[in-house]
Parts: sequence; structure tokens; C-alpha cells
Amino acid sequence: MRLKLISCEVIFREMCAAVARSPHQVDVEFLPKGLHDLGAPSMREALAAAVADAELAQYDAILMGYGLCGNGLAGLRAVSVPIVIPRAHDCIALLFGSRHDHRRYFEENSGVFFRSTGWLERGQSLAQLAQTRTGVGATLEELIAKYGEDNGRYLFEEIYRYQSAYRQLTFIETGLEPDASFEERARTEAAAKGWTFATIRGRLDLFERLVGGRWDAGDFLVVEPGYEIVARYDDGVIAARRSS
Repeated sequence: MRLKLISCEVIFREMCAAVARSPHQVDVEFLPKGLHDLGAPSMREALAAAVADAELAQYDAILMGYGLCGNGLAGLRAVSVPIVIPRAHDCIALLFGSRHDHRRYFEENSGVFFRSTGWLERGQSLAQLAQTRTGVGATLEELIAKYGEDNGRYLFEEIYRYQSAYRQLTFIETGLEPDASFEERARTEAAAKGWTFATIRGRLDLFERLVGGRWDAGDFLVVEPGYEIVARYDDGVIAARRSS
């Protein structure tokens, strides 16, 4: 098969490793991690444009290296080529190798924040996009200068409120790390925030099956032409419905 993979750059290393072992021809396009922070409509618009370009090249299928990602993929349409997407809420579940394992870990470790090699090495582009659109990464002084004293302080408190909800940082290693430097960066971040630290081993199963064409219905959704992705509020995560 001739496949096109459109993927978030946060899983660049994992996807490249999987593509290298795929029996199929896989052309790859990575999009900026910061798309997540533009909001679902803008993210979907960017992904739809990439899908439209891929459809012109007449691939056998278009693969999405994403989960549902805050409904950023909800509404994405397959026009002339099937779209394949893992049944996952986000890339953390992909790195776990299973949405079930991800949910189990999350339930057993409340207040956990995740890091991976991709989240650490590609954070600069996220800060630039997010700061422009939402204010994430901005200092208190910058927000006050832009929005005024009261609004600036309010936004600063809301943006960084998340830090009080987390108590642990977990680094997901996949075996692709060049050395221990990324794990050490995650450990340092946890210490700076006063969080406990843990390392777990992720799996490349979903990446390899996605680019390998092994799309069982339990872990992948194949969206046929004329259908679009919709969010489900159950274990299936996503479904397909006929486009209006």
C-alpha cells in the first residue's frame, strides 16, 4: 500500500521508528505540536488542509498520528481516501501503547502530568504558538502590559492554575532515547515544581500497527470516503458518521 501519514511532531521519533519498519510505502508530514493550543476549530482546519493535499496524491489511505486531541479531529472528513485514526484521546495514550493502560495508570495515579522526549525537545515551538494565541508561556508583566492590571493578573492565575492540580510528573520512555538527558530534564522539572517523579516504559505497538496497515476495529477507526469523525463519550472514543 501507498500511505500518507499526517502526524503531530511530538511523536516524531516514535513515528519515524515505526515507519522505518513498515512493509508499506509511507510518506510522512509532521505538523507543529502547538496546533493543540489554537483550539479545536483551528486545529481541525489545519488538519483538513493537510488531508486535502494528501487526497490529491491518490494514496490508498491517510493515517492520522493523533488521538481525538480535545476534539481537534472531530468533524474531520474523508472525501476520496479513507482516513485511519487510533482510538485514543491524545498522544499520551499512543505512547502507552493502549488507551486502556493509559486510563488505568491515570486512575491509579491522580494528579499526574506526563512528559516524553518529544514533549521536551519540541517545547519551544509550542511556547511560541501558545503564547501568541492563548498567553501560555507569558510572564505576569507581559500579560498586564497587554490586558491591563486586573485582567492580566486574572489571566496569569488561570493559565497557571493547573500547577496546583498536579502532584507527580511521569516520564514515558520508549527505548528510542539517545541517552538519559531527557529523563533528567523531566526529573529536574518535577523537582522545580515540587512534584514527585516516576519513569514508565511506553510501547510502540499503536505506531507500528498504524503504519503497518493492521487496523483492527478495537484500536483503530477507518473513516471511509463520505464520512467524518465524531467524538464518542464511551470506550470507543471516536466513531464515523456520514457527512452532511
